[in-house]
Amino acid sequence: MHLSLPPALAERIRAARRVVAFTGAGVSKESGLATFRDGVDSLWQRFRPEEIATPQAFLADPPTVWRWYLERWRTAAAATPNPGHTALARLNDLFPSYLLVTQNVDGLHQRAGSRGVVELHGSLHAARCHACHRRMEMERAAQQHPETPPQCDCGGLYRPAVVWFGEMLPAAAMERATAEAEACDLLLAVGTSATVFPAAGLIELAHRGGAAVIEVNPEPTAFSGLADLRLEAPAGVALPALAEEVARCRPAS
Repeated sequence: MHLSLPPALAERIRAARRVVAFTGAGVSKESGLATFRDGVDSLWQRFRPEEIATPQAFLADPPTVWRWYLERWRTAAAATPNPGHTALARLNDLFPSYLLVTQNVDGLHQRAGSRGVVELHGSLHAARCHACHRRMEMERAAQQHPETPPQCDCGGLYRPAVVWFGEMLPAAAMERATAEAEACDLLLAVGTSATVFPAAGLIELAHRGGAAVIEVNPEPTAFSGLADLRLEAPAGVALPALAEEVARCRPAS
């Protein structure tokens, strides 16, 4: 993909000190992972959230929910980071302050080399006790308990360490993401439908704070009107070109 940044935006990128990348499921689509709302193969076209992704669903039928999430974990563990993940990891070294905030639970950003990732919706790679919140690696839990969730010493059942519908986002993660979005000079919104709040509000916070906003998404979103630049292409196509342009704008920090 050929990309030439508008001169005014290139200057803002050159001067930027604090940058936030905010990503959603679209960034992992090219790694073969289904998104939640995009088309007939999306997760919520095939499953109703209340049947599989709520605390009530887990308590009503722990084995079914456990097995469904184990399959999602296996799929994520077998996936490979795509060029979009790699391009975002490259930005770590181009700015004095760079934070990647993701709605994804697949761990592909970390495997691509991104550091200090804030996971707003938790991770498929860990399980936690529904009662006392003790954690264990999902790989261990899956090997020992492939059909039903393991039981904690406290008597509670282990569940995927993800945020389900009706649950609050992790307070510390959301507080950090909010603070960085409010203070950043540049925000990249990548592969997110911008429909799940409060996470989607980070885009508006950055815009209100005076940050330049670059959106990477094949389809327009509710926040597209706030973007200083919209790249209507898949993340794996647009982000390598964008990272190359950013690198040309500024030396490594």
